[in-house]
Amino acid sequence: MHSTTPGAEILRQLGFAAHDDHGLTASFAKFDDGADFRIEVPAVNSLATFSGILRRARRQGIFVNRATETLGLFRHTRRELRDYLSLARDEGVAMYFSAGPPAEYDAGATRPTPRTGGCAGDRLRGVDQVRNALDDVLRGIDLGCRNFVVHDEGLLHILSLARSRRRIPAEVRFKASARLGYANAAGVRLLAGLGADSVTPVRDLPPAAVAAMRQAVDVPLDLHTDNPPGSGGFVRTYEIPDLVRVARPVHLMPGDAAPAAHGAVTDTADGERMADQTAIVVETLQRLAPELRQSPAGTETPPAAGPRTPVNGVGGRPLTVSPLTDPDKGLGPIKDGGLRPAKDKPYA
Repeated sequence: MHSTTPGAEILRQLGFAAHDDHGLTASFAKFDDGADFRIEVPAVNSLATFSGILRRARRQGIFVNRATETLGLFRHTRRELRDYLSLARDEGVAMYFSAGPPAEYDAGATRPTPRTGGCAGDRLRGVDQVRNALDDVLRGIDLGCRNFVVHDEGLLHILSLARSRRRIPAEVRFKASARLGYANAAGVRLLAGLGADSVTPVRDLPPAAVAAMRQAVDVPLDLHTDNPPGSGGFVRTYEIPDLVRVARPVHLMPGDAAPAAHGAVTDTADGERMADQTAIVVETLQRLAPELRQSPAGTETPPAAGPRTPVNGVGGRPLTVSPLTDPDKGLGPIKDGGLRPAKDKPYA
């Protein structure tokens, strides 16, 4: 472990660990309800999939805390979105929608580069697409959605500013997507500082890298436990107890092994396979780590927005990560292009 190099010394001086946590230091942080983990099913890309997951989960005797749509909010009709939200409310599931349109739907030639854990090129192209994505979020808010997956750092920055200035409701929460491609503790701290309420790193990180992330931020980490065949196909079931111990509070994300590829339009059968994989994850934790507790259904309570500090009291003081943040928060100047106070009535 090259922890005595000049680079290691700079990392320590800046408040970062000089290496991944190969000792797998246990995290003692938990969700507000005292639980260690929650279950989040990703790629819930149709209402039929969502229904299939929930029906099968009931049959398996398990429950889902939150679900994530990854096709793109703008690709669903108003009626379908309302049905999503109604079903989520009835079942006590926090429903997250992806804010789009990402580069894969744009008219340009740039396409995401798949890797096992994210797409390095899946950003919004130009201010026009940032505006379109912002309008996408506002459409979702008008329909009742309060949870969004964000795959562009600039959009995350704008949304965080809008929330701090009450241009969008204070209870809106942002999940940083694995498509951002972040894979180390410094990057995760950057996303948390930009306003992410939870962060999804790339999918194939070893537990030591995940443990270092937990020591850098206090927001929940969202960890995939399996991956579609089209981009690796791994299933890391037996690592899950260790991942929970070092990453808690953590959202475990099982079920991606069911669809053939990222971004697929899933159906009822996919949903049932997702629920089956989720049941395997829950059963494994109950068998190998019965002391680890899942939050009950209906208790998804994201942490309040605000400055982030290391959860285990290590890693030092977080850096100021954005030069364009809201001056009201004391984190730097905002230029003429920034958001201004609303002339109309702001959200409470």
